[in-house]
Formats: sequence, C-alpha cells, structure tokens
Amino acid sequence: MTAGRCCMLTSLWLVAMSAIAPAQEFPARPVKIITDSAPGSAIDVILRVIADRLGQIWGQQVLPVNQPGAGGSLAVRLAATSPADGYTLFIPAVSTFVALPGAAPNMPIEVPRDFAPVGFLGGAPMFINAAPSLGVKTLPELIALAKRRPGELIYGTNGRGRLTHLTGELLQNRANIKLLMIPYSGGTAQILNDVMGGRVPMVIEAFSGIAGAIEAGTIKPLAVASPQRMPDFPDLPTVAETLPGFGASGWQAMVAPVGTPVPIVQKVSEDLRTALTDPAVVKRLAALGRYNQPMTPEETTEFIHREQATWKPILELIDANP
Repeated sequence: MTAGRCCMLTSLWLVAMSAIAPAQEFPARPVKIITDSAPGSAIDVILRVIADRLGQIWGQQVLPVNQPGAGGSLAVRLAATSPADGYTLFIPAVSTFVALPGAAPNMPIEVPRDFAPVGFLGGAPMFINAAPSLGVKTLPELIALAKRRPGELIYGTNGRGRLTHLTGELLQNRANIKLLMIPYSGGTAQILNDVMGGRVPMVIEAFSGIAGAIEAGTIKPLAVASPQRMPDFPDLPTVAETLPGFGASGWQAMVAPVGTPVPIVQKVSEDLRTALTDPAVVKRLAALGRYNQPMTPEETTEFIHREQATWKPILELIDANP
C-alpha cells in the first residue's frame, strides 16, 4: 500500500470515528424535552412516562419543559433555536404539524426542513365526551340535541387549529351540526374546571387527559374516534358506528433541531424504541388509552407527510369559515 493511500484511509477512519464518538458519549449531562402542551394535558402525561424511561436508559435526568401558548409557536421557536447537540429534543402536538396556515408563526412545521425527525411515539384516539348535566348518553343523542340547538352547544379545545378543534370540525362536517368552539390556553385541566362549573357541556380529548374526570364522573364518554372499539373500553362505541369512516387520533413524534449530528439522532431513535417497547411502559401507556408504534426517523417522516395530507381538507374548511 502506498503512503498516500494509507494516509487517505487513516483520514477517512478518523472522520468516521469523530462522527461516532458523539453518539457513544451521549448523553453526558441532562437532556431537555420541550412540549408545546400545558402541564396535565394528554401530551404532558405521555412525555413524563417516556422521559422517565429514557432517564433510566441514559443514566441522566430527562427534563420535560412545558412551553404552551401562541398555538404552539412559542415551543417551536424555543426548540428550533436550541443548540443542535441532542441535549434539546422536541415533542410537539400533532397540530403543530397539521396547522392552519398563518394561524401561528412558523406553522405548520415541515420535516425534515424545520426539524430532524427522531422517532414516533404512537398515539391515542380522541374521545367525545359530555357533561352529565347535558342529559345525553350516546353520540346519536348528542347529534340530535345539537340539531335542535344549532350553534349553542359549547365544546372546549386546546386552541384553534389544535387536534381537539379539528376533531370537532370533522364531527360537525360529518354529522351536519353546528357547535360553538371555545379555545383554552390553559389546556384540558382548565376546560374540565369549566365543565365542573357548568359552563362547558362538551370536551374532545385523548383518554390520558380526561381519565381522572371520567373516573370521577365529571364527564361521560359518548364515543371514541378509533377504527374499532378499544380493548380497554369494549362497551364504548366508536364514532364510526354512527358516522361511518370517522377517525381522529392524536399522535406524537420526537424531533431535534436541524443540524443535530446524525449518529446522535440515530442513538436517540434507538433508545426511544427501547423505551416504548419496555413492557412496563407499554402497560402504562395502554392504561392511558394509547398504542405504541415505534418508527425510524425515515418512517416518521413518511407518516407525518401522510397525516398532513389527510387533514388538509378540514384545515381548508376551517380557513374558509373562520
């Protein structure tokens, strides 16, 4: 082997090792995971389960950072401007990817243009719920009441353009009813306070955000927007049993600032898969009405693009009728 070729191979080896080294050493200090959801919300609950398991895997603290407000754009800006070193990760709400154009700065976000996809956390179907005081026990009864009182029945959401809002718009469109949407910046906990106060008769949310309210009898689930009845809720009808083809699920993907080293992205993705497939985590998330579906960064990108295409007609409908 010539001296020149030997030198070239040595250089290539050094470059490869320098790329691998950050991943081998990661993480050497606490990691932050930003969310655009309020404390106590469905996403916040899930984030803390995942953060706890990742912390055990890494032997480092994993710190959830709640940054709600401005339709998610505050969290987007904070995450996007963080150092691209793997020590700041981002788990936005689905509506950060599926957002009304112009509703909030820098939204909707696109991958891989705006963030580097890391992995998929799975999701949870939306539950349509009513306050007991509303006097309805089924979704058909709710639809019939809404037709008698068009524009009167209030449902609380986590903000205009969020999935809770999109699901409500889809319900109105498919059932040919008119509801009144009220956005809350304080998240599901604030909505439930107004339900208990008799000011809001309807809530649309994933189970993890309303589990306590259902157990306490504060709200009554009428239907779930999953393709089939859920094993843990066999007596709860799907929305599709009343409105064929209806489906709406919240899902979360983990992303990192653009420029995060690929070896670190891959390591976090693999460790996230390990966390999500841990039997204790699977059991805990299933109890919250969620399903797990680990994905590679590439699969995560493809999934996000499909969801953006699916919700586009509803977003256009909302945009045309503000």
